[in-house]
Amino acid sequence: MVAGLNGRSVTVPTPADGTRPGLRLRLLGQLSAETDHGPLNLGSVKQRAVLAALLGHPNTLLSTDLLTEAVWEDEPPRSAHKNLQVYVSGLRAAIGAARLVHRPGGYELHVTEQELDTLRFDALVRAGRDAATRQDDGRAALLLGEALRLWDGPPLPELRHSSPLRAVAERLTGRYLGAVEDWGEVELRLGHAGRVAGALADLADRHPLRERLQAVHLLALHRAGRRAEALAAFAQLRQQLSRELGLPPGPELEACHRELLADRPTPRAARRPARTELPPDTTAFTGREAETAELVHALRHAERPVALIGPVGVGKTALAVRAAHTLRDAFPDGRLLIRLGDAAGRPRGRQAVAADLARLLAVDTADPTQLAARWREWLAEHRALVVLDGVADERTAHALLPPDGPATVLVTGRTPLVGLGAAHRLDLAPFTVPEALALLSLLIGAHRVDAAPAAAERIVTDCGLLPSAVRLAGGKLAALRHLPLDEFADRLADPHRALDELAVGETRLRDHLDTQWHTLAPDQRATLTHLARLPWTPAFDLTHAGRALDLDPAPALAALERLILAGVLLCPTEEVSAHAAHYALPRLTHLHARLQQPA
Repeated sequence: MVAGLNGRSVTVPTPADGTRPGLRLRLLGQLSAETDHGPLNLGSVKQRAVLAALLGHPNTLLSTDLLTEAVWEDEPPRSAHKNLQVYVSGLRAAIGAARLVHRPGGYELHVTEQELDTLRFDALVRAGRDAATRQDDGRAALLLGEALRLWDGPPLPELRHSSPLRAVAERLTGRYLGAVEDWGEVELRLGHAGRVAGALADLADRHPLRERLQAVHLLALHRAGRRAEALAAFAQLRQQLSRELGLPPGPELEACHRELLADRPTPRAARRPARTELPPDTTAFTGREAETAELVHALRHAERPVALIGPVGVGKTALAVRAAHTLRDAFPDGRLLIRLGDAAGRPRGRQAVAADLARLLAVDTADPTQLAARWREWLAEHRALVVLDGVADERTAHALLPPDGPATVLVTGRTPLVGLGAAHRLDLAPFTVPEALALLSLLIGAHRVDAAPAAAERIVTDCGLLPSAVRLAGGKLAALRHLPLDEFADRLADPHRALDELAVGETRLRDHLDTQWHTLAPDQRATLTHLARLPWTPAFDLTHAGRALDLDPAPALAALERLILAGVLLCPTEEVSAHAAHYALPRLTHLHARLQQPA
């Protein structure tokens, strides 16, 4: 049904595929939807809240928990699940059943760039920034200007009653401001200072602490012949930064101030080189073609954090670094890796992380509040990729995530990090046997693997098919060229010797397993200990776990799920019943847990 010209609803024929012809959805302003026949009736406020949450994360699975929070915040009724189904049914009738699908755990709304204004906005901004990178400023100004014309006021003004919807609105506002700043800089280079000064005046008043926006506005005032006004505005801004944040102006504002004092435009400089703070890309990287392609695509088109999750030793950091090196062209302002864990996987102290941030930001302060403010400001103004490597908990990640703007964050962690909300998640599994053998061949030479294929397969299998373990085994065999593969395989088969063999120099897989063990709660350690008493198998079911734990199915399932949430136990990636599910305890985690038991 749609609202006709007389205010009444009229029936719009729906094609057999369950879609609406000519559907156009708007988030950049008040939520609305229309087709070629007219506006659509989106129903009650709560039904519109469901649609806003889904459109805020288009083509992404949103959990029912997050949708419930978007509608009712912290006070859902007992009938929330049924009510949610009613709202989904109403939305399917309004916008087409085929595009709003139920998937395990939640709902996903499928829309195209032509149908949703935020997707068109993002595509135009990406194209404009690419043109600016190529120094095609005329083309960049046209594309960015077209994107900005899609903005129709603050997003979702009538639907900010819950934190998930406020987060959507704030994120969209941040992306809009970033595009305005890009447009202003391009137009200044084209000599259109007066146009920029007028367009940015109101935004500069409403966002006084957004330094890049202020710098563009002040430069526009100066170059439009309004130097005294620009100097007065800078003095007021400096006082406000000091009063509210305890910070001096940042580098961009200081550079702007120098131009104002010199009373002449700064010559256009070549684009600043991208800041790259990444470990070297490993040359011994094999397999993971599908995972690499998925991660690169997710980062290139990310509108939210990307989380790379997997057990100890599965190669999360190596894959993250490989993807970051691949994406040089997509992030012209830099690619940075911040280590949140030490060499043994233990969380680094706040002071150590703060020192890294101070170095990256080139600021002389150790004050956590000032650093956090400067970090958020930098993220809001730079199209950069930031890898947060080894995140132990959601609180740590949230402190470093960008509130808005063009930056993209990749989080790696052992635990599922469910508190990240609607992050794009990739679960990294151990190698297949052929992938593990390919890595071993690369490290020690294919001739040695081909000469002893059975021993080579025993080695990678006893490494749990974990890339880090295979890498350590290969490193040792590469150094000990006289050591036969079958003899080394016998060492790894000895449960009291295997972990000691998987060490090269200061790098020991045991250290990471020790860290994992010590982060577990007592009941989780007890569950792991009981599971490790039985011989290791590649997979087991709930019945097997119940026998090992001496528990009925319901408490046994609860114990297993606590290990899944701790990142210790691997679970199926598809929705299955508890009795049909098969779980996997990594072999080396099983071995390490057995060694924790008294003899």
